[in-house]
Amino acid sequence: MSPSEFETRARAWVGDAVARLGFTAATDDGFDVSVFHDLSTDAELALLDRHRAWQREKFAAGYGALAWPAEYGGADAGTDIAEAFARIENELCPLPPHELVSVTLHLIAPTIRLLGTEDQKRQFLPAMLGGELLACQLFSEPAAGSDLADLGTRAVRDGDDWIVSGQKVWTSGAQFAEWGELLARTDPDQPKHAGITAFLVPLDAPGVEVRPIRQMSGGNSFNEVFLDNVRIPDRHRLGEVGQGWSVALTTLAFEREGGSNTAGIGGQFTQLVDTARRLGRDTDPRVREQLARVYLRQQLATVDQLRDRQARDGGAAPSAIGSIRKIQWVDKLAAVSTAARTVLGRSLVADTGVPGTYAWNAHVLGAPGYSIAGGSDQIQRNIVAERLLGLPAEPRADRGLTWREARSRTGAH
Repeated sequence: MSPSEFETRARAWVGDAVARLGFTAATDDGFDVSVFHDLSTDAELALLDRHRAWQREKFAAGYGALAWPAEYGGADAGTDIAEAFARIENELCPLPPHELVSVTLHLIAPTIRLLGTEDQKRQFLPAMLGGELLACQLFSEPAAGSDLADLGTRAVRDGDDWIVSGQKVWTSGAQFAEWGELLARTDPDQPKHAGITAFLVPLDAPGVEVRPIRQMSGGNSFNEVFLDNVRIPDRHRLGEVGQGWSVALTTLAFEREGGSNTAGIGGQFTQLVDTARRLGRDTDPRVREQLARVYLRQQLATVDQLRDRQARDGGAAPSAIGSIRKIQWVDKLAAVSTAARTVLGRSLVADTGVPGTYAWNAHVLGAPGYSIAGGSDQIQRNIVAERLLGLPAEPRADRGLTWREARSRTGAH
């Protein structure tokens, strides 16, 4: 089947499926520029239920995993076909994105495909690709900050199980996820990167407690997750003992190269232009300059996606280039915020009832979160400097020390 024939068939299928499932726009005027959801628990559950239904529908029709191998329920269709379908889906399906769905399908499922056992692949991949199972990342911790490898959640071997205790934070979607990809320290007497092991943990297991965190944008997308003597069977270990840092880097590489999965989040150039015209600000030189900055960043992102696709088609593995993409995308979010503030002025902080104005508040308040999510801007720049530019690594006070020794020097526990 030629690409044009595929697009014709896919476009007809998406239109029919959207109508059959009764999907409508997220807001009454169809204007949603939020970066993070500001929904009640019931409303967010309803949105995730629609996403599950949509993924089930796609998977059953052969569209749910187009670029995946047939052995995992995919279509072996290649990147071009998968991206063509994604464009059609973005155009015709009015479902607003949800980060938990993206994390499941584009980060954790591919990590399991690369590093999981055959039993894990059979257990998790069909359920994830078919919309039955959602999974979050249990990575960040309060005491580790931006230094993920300094994590202190402990996993102690107990026969065929591991007993895990600790705390995770900023976990997106944990209150709605069935499983989590967990990083825990299994050997505190190794250097911090060497003593980590990865696990897959059911979030309904005894000892797991999820507490949502209210954000300044109004929603509670993030969570604290507490693990109190949680028992995890060794069959749910992901990768080898002590190789959890490699598992983490694999997942983070998928996250940082996944700009195409986040490109539609937050406000876009066309929405800014519509708002400027509605308020009669589209001829203001300052507004036009800032709109041009947003436009250039969006166009550069499109070029970058094409280059990334060529690299993937050539068999290239995820690399530090993903950190450049992440920096560029965060910069675009910030440029949108700057333009929105200039266009709207006081209308950004008070709801005057004019459609498409106060809604930008959700973008401006939410955008700074992505300068931290997935590794802060500073971390991304260090990765680019050291791995792409070959600059000297930053001095490290814990070099040559075990994790336990380093923690004892800082007084952390």
